[in-house]
Amino acid sequence: MCRIRIFNILALVAALAFGFIAVPARGGTFGSGNNNSRITPDSVLNHIFDAAAEHASKVKSYKSELYLKGNLKVHKQNRIIKYLPSMFRLEKGVKEYLYESVSDLHFTAPNIIDRKVRAVSTTFPSVRGEAFDIIDYMRFNIYAPSLMGDRLISPFNREARMHYRYALEDVVYQAGGPVYKIRVTPRYKSTQLVEGVIWVSSADWTIRYLDLSGKYDLVGFRVAMQMGNTEKTRYLPAVMDLDLHFKFLRNHLEMRYTGWMKYTEVVFRKPGEEIIPRKNKSDYDLTASYTLTSDTSSLVMLRDSFDRIRPIPLEAAEDSLYKSLDYRLRTHKADSSKAEGPLKKSLVFWGQIGDALISSYNVDLSKVGNISCSPIINPLLVSYSHRNGISYRQVFKYNKLFHDGKLLRIAPQIGFNFTKKELYGKVDVEYVYNPARHGAFELHAGNGNRIYSSVVLDQLEQMPDSTFSFDGLELDYFKDIYVDVSHNFEIVNGLRLWTGLSMHWRYTKSTPEVETRVRSKYNSFAPRIRVEWTPGMYYYMNGKRKINVGSLYPTFMLDYERGIRLLKNSGTYERIELSIEQNIRLRNVRSLSYHVGGGMFTDQSDMYFVDYAHFSNLNLPQGWNDDIGGTFQTLDGRWYNASSHYIRGNFTYEAPFILLYPVSKLLSFVQKERIYAGVLFMPHLNPYLEFGYGFATHIFDAGIFIGNEKGKFTSVGCKFTFELFNDNNR
Repeated sequence: MCRIRIFNILALVAALAFGFIAVPARGGTFGSGNNNSRITPDSVLNHIFDAAAEHASKVKSYKSELYLKGNLKVHKQNRIIKYLPSMFRLEKGVKEYLYESVSDLHFTAPNIIDRKVRAVSTTFPSVRGEAFDIIDYMRFNIYAPSLMGDRLISPFNREARMHYRYALEDVVYQAGGPVYKIRVTPRYKSTQLVEGVIWVSSADWTIRYLDLSGKYDLVGFRVAMQMGNTEKTRYLPAVMDLDLHFKFLRNHLEMRYTGWMKYTEVVFRKPGEEIIPRKNKSDYDLTASYTLTSDTSSLVMLRDSFDRIRPIPLEAAEDSLYKSLDYRLRTHKADSSKAEGPLKKSLVFWGQIGDALISSYNVDLSKVGNISCSPIINPLLVSYSHRNGISYRQVFKYNKLFHDGKLLRIAPQIGFNFTKKELYGKVDVEYVYNPARHGAFELHAGNGNRIYSSVVLDQLEQMPDSTFSFDGLELDYFKDIYVDVSHNFEIVNGLRLWTGLSMHWRYTKSTPEVETRVRSKYNSFAPRIRVEWTPGMYYYMNGKRKINVGSLYPTFMLDYERGIRLLKNSGTYERIELSIEQNIRLRNVRSLSYHVGGGMFTDQSDMYFVDYAHFSNLNLPQGWNDDIGGTFQTLDGRWYNASSHYIRGNFTYEAPFILLYPVSKLLSFVQKERIYAGVLFMPHLNPYLEFGYGFATHIFDAGIFIGNEKGKFTSVGCKFTFELFNDNNR
């Protein structure tokens, strides 16, 4: 699985650039500078670390105008680049492009940026700025412990100084006091670390200028940033220059950005004031910080109009790019006016089919909706695991947003497991009728995993642990078709209630041997209720839509289902599942996530099927973070339906430096390392333990796992997913 948009990668790095290109630092010692006999290097570092901790939350909010100008140059290009999913299309023979935008920014601590794009001008005829829009990845707090959306370690974090060497290269004496030039160098190559120079004023130990470089994903970057020179802007960037290089399979693209910030309001935090107040219920509403989204109906796109608001004149070379665009448009218009014969139309048709095969596409149908699809020929949706083998999944999406905030989503998907030779299909439909309270109707239908009946449980109960083996059981596998209908509503902030019906049609090939043990067809009809509660949920209102942002507390879940005799061949049962889960962000680009839960089937009559909703075997590729941290990778898939009760716990620790820390050469492409642990209690598995280690690169994620049954290591497995173009799991 893997979908990382190429220019999202550029943007990511840009962020790191603009969002303080913080130079991750592992402690080192200063070198000698010029005339520094009276300077104690360690004392300078201590002042910087102390000040950074204070400055990180100094600015409470600001408003500013941002002018961005980007120039893209195509140094090398081959046919491979057109097959990269989500890569915007380069025009034949065109080697240089220009993009400009003017935006209003509103920043609110700790890291919320609201942007309203007022004007865009570009030489991309078919792009309205999205390919160059990097603001979503920019974070301007250069003093924070981690940068670029928790992807980089700041060199100004005292706890991270072990990763860097520091050298005092120069001192400039000014009226306000000495200004120190400090070079920061990583102790080893890593995508979490940067290198370069910073100038720090001894008057208040603020950064005055920085020039940092590094490499993240497929992009090498260099950022230069000049900070403001007034009392209110000295903690914020005023001018930024960013140089990005994307190199992949003999393709080389370079993007140069320049940004100018004009601040209209800067608010500082009062001493002792909390970063995020949590005194009243209303304090969880962050709408004032998250207003956002550009109004495309008022977006300035005409070049003549943009000329009147551009704060800095274009250079002659940049103006010539617009003139070349005018020539291309005139030529294209002349060519398109010529009659097209049947042959040419046929070529156009097959060209469109080819684009669908290799490209993500997004079709905006006026007054109808929005249809998007990932590429059909796409290695990003292919995964391999020791337990499930090779599998593939394809997802289509239809979205219709109505003017009053109501939303319709339709998401069909198909998948195929090559090892089990099974085809899966399902469709998810959601209609949000009350966006302010997450009021929605949902429909989920498809074919599930093959499953065996509760008759197996009776055989398991009679089998002692010492002789237990699935191979000795007669497993009559049933195929499953399911339909789930539900209504959900947020009663109060963070508390959501689902009510609905769950229906299954399970059947197997009827033979005399089967009929002596079980029927060949079984149905179930079960009312279902599910409650989820996340205390302290932060949110913001986008028009009439309520968008949940996250919470500092875990999510609690209760799911209850009661089968009743209503349809032919249906039986009664109860399914109860409970869980608690949370993802905790730690300092220095680390995180800890856990999922603890349990479930049981009770009050059974007739034969039933042990089919848990939150403890199941996943045969199709999921997002790495969706699957890897919440299931067992080496557990035999038959165990998921083999017990009337279970208790499980899964834990994941993620950090940039764990086992590979001594192997510095490997750190140059490994972005994150992960430690996994899981425990499962059920009959015949008391307990089952699983331990794993994995790492993430800009191309793929991989992991190895060891299973332990009752103190004995019984299985070793691995999992591999493509992550090159998967920006959802980063």
